[in-house]
Amino acid sequence: MLSNTVKNLLNKEMKFGITDMSTYTNFQENIIKIKNQLLDFVLSVKNEKKKIICYGAAAKGNTLLNYCGIGKENIEYVVDVNSHKQGLYLPGSHLHIKKPEEIKKDKPDFLLILPWNIKEEIMKDISFIHDWNGKFVIPIPKMMII
Repeated sequence: MLSNTVKNLLNKEMKFGITDMSTYTNFQENIIKIKNQLLDFVLSVKNEKKKIICYGAAAKGNTLLNYCGIGKENIEYVVDVNSHKQGLYLPGSHLHIKKPEEIKKDKPDFLLILPWNIKEEIMKDISFIHDWNGKFVIPIPKMMII
């Protein structure tokens, strides 16, 4: 006999569409759409000679950058609060990881938030980028410029 916890989880999975093939094909389409939007955005900003830096050297953000083919040619660098990551480079994209204090020095036009699941906290901590009209870029689940 299934416990109520398991039954509730199974119900949530069914509502989410876990058994429906369109859930997976739509997922793939959404991922390709996100890739194209982010890549188009980064290339257009670079063509306008504006600066983009990334916030957060998290694995999922690095995976996104590598999937999109975005690297040091398009992004200045990435900042991370973890002192153990600072001074190192992201694998694949070869972006240099610096201290968050660099944001105030370089005044980027855009800050691409790679750990999008904690975007509210980051935007609150780095709200000073609005002092020079800097904007936040949230790539997932839907690309937004704030």
